[in-house]
Amino acid sequence: MLRLRDFLSRRGESLQLEALTGETGLDRQLPDAEVAGPGLALAGYTGRFAPNRLHVFGETEITYLHSLPADHRRKSLEQFFEFELPCIFVTKGQEVPPEMLELARARGVPVLRSKLQTAEFYRRVKPIVEEAFAPHTTLHGSLADVYGVGLLFIGRSGIGKSECVLDLVERGHRLVADDVVQVIRRGNDILIGRGHELAAHHMEIRGIGLIDIPALFGVRAVRQQKRIEVVVQLEDWETAKDTDRTGLSREETTILDVVVPRVIVPLNPGKNITVVSEVVAMMHLLRYSGVDVAAAFNARLIRRMKEQRGVREYLQEDYE
Repeated sequence: MLRLRDFLSRRGESLQLEALTGETGLDRQLPDAEVAGPGLALAGYTGRFAPNRLHVFGETEITYLHSLPADHRRKSLEQFFEFELPCIFVTKGQEVPPEMLELARARGVPVLRSKLQTAEFYRRVKPIVEEAFAPHTTLHGSLADVYGVGLLFIGRSGIGKSECVLDLVERGHRLVADDVVQVIRRGNDILIGRGHELAAHHMEIRGIGLIDIPALFGVRAVRQQKRIEVVVQLEDWETAKDTDRTGLSREETTILDVVVPRVIVPLNPGKNITVVSEVVAMMHLLRYSGVDVAAAFNARLIRRMKEQRGVREYLQEDYE
């Protein structure tokens, strides 16, 4: 849940917000991610009204209220404030009717005013609220951008996730997060990973300690966030289960109800896991572009076997 006070402190500047009701209701928790205008509720029809939304009063709503006689305006607003409203936004820096501020303070409903045009306010506030209410989790792993593909490395502690990503950075790829990866779901199937703000693109390398990646490799070696597209699971060679050797069977895992391809890589001494990781990223790009190497090879093999079977059957029937 998101407190309105936190919302105001984090995003109030970009939305150009000012609190017209002072401290009233700023400690409320926003219950819903929907942002909408009050619609016909101001005219008295509340059959389809959803009070838990964040209500935006644009020029149409404010002009309508100012057009009403004082007694009708107050009656309309009293009916509107009978609902449990989380907060009210007023756009375009418009003058708010005094009855509205009076009733808002009495009901503990904060009223925030923005100088932005209504359409621009909607454009800015919707992704902010959606992100605040989006499903999220924290994973133990390392996230890197390899050829534009987000690879999430997971595995037991000490198996070499950080060292692998460090080698990838040295080869020109980019670090997103190490050790702690914060994952948020956008929409139905997009996972965005980023590092903790306190980590600031530091990495812990056993035997060396903490290192600052931007200081060592430059700002081009890091990025703030990246979509997670493939999970690379590092396992010990001795304990790894039977791994796929053809690519025909695809492993998958689920993060925040989103299915993500998974590649299990068993480790043994001398294995160049960095090059393997680059190949994983390139193979994902190939499949994304419609090229499936394993399926094409399998189809070619089956076709050749059928051709050879036809030759053998012909020879068996040749008695000369």
